[in-house]
Amino acid sequence: MANRDRNSSVPLDSVSKAIIEQLQEDGRRPYATIGKAVGLSEAAVRQRVQKLLDQGVMQIVAVTDPLTVGFTRQAMVGVTVEGDIEPIADALAAMDEVDYVVCTAGSFDLLAELVCEDDEHLLEMINKRIRALPGVRRTESFVYLKLRKQTYTWGTR
Repeated sequence: MANRDRNSSVPLDSVSKAIIEQLQEDGRRPYATIGKAVGLSEAAVRQRVQKLLDQGVMQIVAVTDPLTVGFTRQAMVGVTVEGDIEPIADALAAMDEVDYVVCTAGSFDLLAELVCEDDEHLLEMINKRIRALPGVRRTESFVYLKLRKQTYTWGTR
């Protein structure tokens, strides 16, 4: 779900919201089971899910624990920018090690989450790639010591 504007939303009816909530609970839940819960056929659920995917409303992915798949260092990097933040946000988003970029108001113009193999990899990313981007004035790193909560079941409104 890249490059979303906070003011752009897709109108969702109550059935689509219910489907999303079912999938937030279990992304592998069978369409037939979802259909029973929301009052649609399996085929109708399949079509609705595909439309939600095509519209960028949701993704269905395997969420891994980076530590268990060889990435021992994660950090959030706050970036202060001189001038237009969009080109820098785009450059960060294009980096494989960056899994999250958000434009912010406050002390930083951008926040980027990095998933790296080790401290050396993180240092290379910050020093050689992020700080080397034209317009980056300052960075501050927040190295993750322990993940206490990560959830995707916030429902819909």
